Amino acid sequence: MESLRPIDPTATTVRRSVRAARRLARARRRAQAGMTLVEIMIVVIIMAMIAAAVGVAVLPRLNEARVQQARTDAQSIRSAVEMYLAQNPSADCPSVDELVSERILSAQTRSRDPWDNDFSVECEGEDITVISGGPDGQMGTEDDVQ
Repeated sequence: MESLRPIDPTATTVRRSVRAARRLARARRRAQAGMTLVEIMIVVIIMAMIAAAVGVAVLPRLNEARVQQARTDAQSIRSAVEMYLAQNPSADCPSVDELVSERILSAQTRSRDPWDNDFSVECEGEDITVISGGPDGQMGTEDDVQ
C-alpha cells in the first residue's frame, strides 16, 4: 500500500495565489488593451486641428482657381465671338447661347462661370469684352472677372 502523504496546506495556498496572480495579470492586460475616453478625445482634437489647418490652406487656393478658370473660359468665349463676327460682319454682338446654337462654341465648353452665372458679352467696335460677375454674382462690382 502506498503511503498517503499528508496534504501540505502551504503548497495549496501557494498554488492558489499563483493562479490568482495569473488571473489578475490577464485582467490587467485586457484592461490595458482598450483606449480611454480621454485618449480618444485627444486623437479627435488632433484630427480636427489638422483638418482646420488644411482648410485654411486650401480654401483661398480654391477661390484663386475659380477666378483663373473664369478668366480661361472668358478667353475661350472671346475667341468664339471674334470668330462669329468674322463670319457674320454685319451681325450684332452674340450671346453665349447664340454661339452654342451656331456651333461656334462647343456644347462641351463651359458657357457659365465657375459660380454658375452667365457670362456677359459686350462688343464696342473692335473691342470684345467677356465678363463674369465673380464670386458675388453681381455685375459691376470690384470682383468681376474679365
